[in-house]
Amino acid sequence: MSTPLHFNAFVMNTTSHIQHGQWRRPDAQQTAFNDVRTWIELAQLLEAAKFDAMFFADVSGLYGDADADYDVYLREGLQIPSNDPTVLLSALAVHTEHLGLATTSNVVQAHPFTFARQMSTLDHVSGGRIAWNVVTGMQENGARNFGLPRLTDHAERYRWAEEYVDVTYKLWEGSWDEDALLQDRERGVHADPGGVHKIHHRGERYAVEGPHLPSPSPQRTPLLFQAGSSASGRAFAARHAEAVFIASPSPALAAQQIAQTRALAQQAGREPGDLKFFQGLSFVVGATEEEARAKAAEHDRWVSVDGYLAHSAVLDRTGRAYPPQTPLSQVDTNGARGFAEWLSRHITDREPVVADLAAQRATSQRVVGTPEQIADQLEVWRAAGVDGVNVVNWVIPGSFAEFADQVLPELRRRGLAQAEYREGPLRQKLFGSPRLNERHPAARYRGAFGPRARRTAGPGAERTAGPTTEPTAGVGTGVSG
Repeated sequence: MSTPLHFNAFVMNTTSHIQHGQWRRPDAQQTAFNDVRTWIELAQLLEAAKFDAMFFADVSGLYGDADADYDVYLREGLQIPSNDPTVLLSALAVHTEHLGLATTSNVVQAHPFTFARQMSTLDHVSGGRIAWNVVTGMQENGARNFGLPRLTDHAERYRWAEEYVDVTYKLWEGSWDEDALLQDRERGVHADPGGVHKIHHRGERYAVEGPHLPSPSPQRTPLLFQAGSSASGRAFAARHAEAVFIASPSPALAAQQIAQTRALAQQAGREPGDLKFFQGLSFVVGATEEEARAKAAEHDRWVSVDGYLAHSAVLDRTGRAYPPQTPLSQVDTNGARGFAEWLSRHITDREPVVADLAAQRATSQRVVGTPEQIADQLEVWRAAGVDGVNVVNWVIPGSFAEFADQVLPELRRRGLAQAEYREGPLRQKLFGSPRLNERHPAARYRGAFGPRARRTAGPGAERTAGPTTEPTAGVGTGVSG
């Protein structure tokens, strides 16, 4: 029997996320993104279809040149207005039982102490179904929104991310012993003081004393997504990610990216199976091939070229946008390097240009056909090493309802999709255990801050108990949306 693929719904709490222009269609309900019922009903649809997770992208600012006019983003509804997905997850958690809930949070937008507390709270509320998509940001405007003069250098952003995740790992994994929450009514002891520890983190950017305020949640550390496709992004994923979102132009290039990242994970002391890879794909389904192609033509009728071009804007190191016909070989960007790198490998019959990024978003990750033909294509992606799919919608909820009703039955017939959920938290459903394994860098903080660790380290060790923070340079962009 085949190993099932995993399926996430890749969404954003906005009107126009990936497929620009489709919001104008009469069947598009994503215009009701401010209505929490839109998302609750979609989450319940996905859970009934046995999707693994609902994955929310997010941004912290506008795309493109931060000093240029931003009319196009407002006209297109291109990720503005948009709402904070982390807040939304609470509502979805109490209206579902098994569906994983993933949020994207930029290391710039929240202090790690506050963010770690939010994630632990959500993991408690959901019974252990929370995931974090770790990103470093790619918008100049987003950097300015948090008081930075400009987008931090590509490598430096990931030095920042290394320390950020280090703080959260210390809080989630090391601050509370497993049995420290006693709630002993007879003795009048709520928590064991010897089992709750300050972390005394001192690093380049953060000073966090602790302790972590929430008690350990079902997963402790949320399931960790990462979406970097550049060489440096893959290095970060190899060290930290459990689930990697890729947007490869082809199965062949996906196989290269997956193999390279798995090899890097082994070099970092992990095993290839410690990471799962999710390819982003959209689907057009028909009872016949002719019907599917006719529906694809109808999708194309609503496409906004301006929307795709604006979403794909590439900036130089001064923050100015490259003209659409600029060859990718001449692009030197501080933003989403990975997309350009992989597209350059995909287009080999001519010199690829910046405008090709827009065309790729519109068509290259689209699978058109009958349920049987779509299943055939997903088998090709799986043979390339893909473990799952981030399903990109045209409209909400119709694209997901169509996939659930027409494609998933064929996938289940072939053993390519789960028929029932496994029990337990999200990580247990995907990896067989609710907690990070011992090979993950977060595991080194288990027991690192207790009395035994202080005694071993000697006088004054309380301030430095556990591994020291030494952020690693040279790791790159992880982006989403």
